[in-house]
Amino acid sequence: MQRILDLLAQRDTRPLHRRREGMTLVEILIVVAILGSVMAIVAVNVAARFEEAKVGETKLIIHKVQEALNMYAAKHKGNFPPTSEGLEAIAKYTNNGKVPKDAWEQDFQYFSPGTNGDNRFEIISLGADGREGGEDNDADIQSWNMDD
Repeated sequence: MQRILDLLAQRDTRPLHRRREGMTLVEILIVVAILGSVMAIVAVNVAARFEEAKVGETKLIIHKVQEALNMYAAKHKGNFPPTSEGLEAIAKYTNNGKVPKDAWEQDFQYFSPGTNGDNRFEIISLGADGREGGEDNDADIQSWNMDD
């Protein structure tokens, strides 16, 4: 019985929430690992959405270029600028007086007359990779082949 009384006397009588001085290193590492995992998942999803948004932005820019080309044709008896003049010919028909670039700040390819079917003109963005072909966000965006 005396042994039990001695053990009780040695016991810390502070309330449980005051006994701990702080978090252990293991607890901190677990929290950091969880936060890192969550941030990695969010970053991957945000990056994918960002590239998808650039594809949509490029399609909108192509529509604006098409409008400028139609304004050019209206002033030039229905003729579009030839491939040799390129899109520089429509600069004065754009809002800022400059030749538009795609969302990746690359020049569009322009052909008039078009090379695919009987298009009077064609506008092509080479996508995120800046090279012909590709898949997903790297795929070419073509004015005659946009699924709006």
